[in-house]
Amino acid sequence: MPGEKNRLLRVTEGLVALIQGFWTTFIHLFRKPITEEYPEYKRPLPPRSRARIILTRDPDFEERCVACYLCSASCPVSCISMQSAERADGRRYAAWFRINFSRCIYCGLCEEACPTLAIQLTPDFETCQYDLLTLVAEKEDLLVDHGGKNQEYNYYRYAGVLVDGDKGGHIQEARPVNLKSNLP
Repeated sequence: MPGEKNRLLRVTEGLVALIQGFWTTFIHLFRKPITEEYPEYKRPLPPRSRARIILTRDPDFEERCVACYLCSASCPVSCISMQSAERADGRRYAAWFRINFSRCIYCGLCEEACPTLAIQLTPDFETCQYDLLTLVAEKEDLLVDHGGKNQEYNYYRYAGVLVDGDKGGHIQEARPVNLKSNLP
């Protein structure tokens, strides 16, 4: 008898689940389909979406990248490579900068690692190509004429350049502490 009740209970549960599935399908038969014609209509993406990588400029229209190699070190798939160089005034820059978009996973770690806010990800996601070699972007392809998300930030106003005068005279820099004054 107990086996008979368990079998009847399992059959009843199975029929209820089957009817619920058919009911859900029946309801959706009469709904209006939601179709977006992709090339004609492009869904607006949120501003924080991560897709195409760009190199930005500071407000003085100088390149922000100082070739510190932090973006290439933080990249989990090693798709970023560069070579550093130094100008006569002591400012560093990337002599060449290369990203292989066929390997990039658009994780955003390079953007987070960049101290100068030079490398940024944009919502532009249409990068499909037939030839993989066309997905290798050079510095000239990545460099844009604006500051990206941070228009007014200039790395060299805050760090990286020697300033004339005493320590503590730079923008938002505290005066140095006299260590001897802290002695008992």
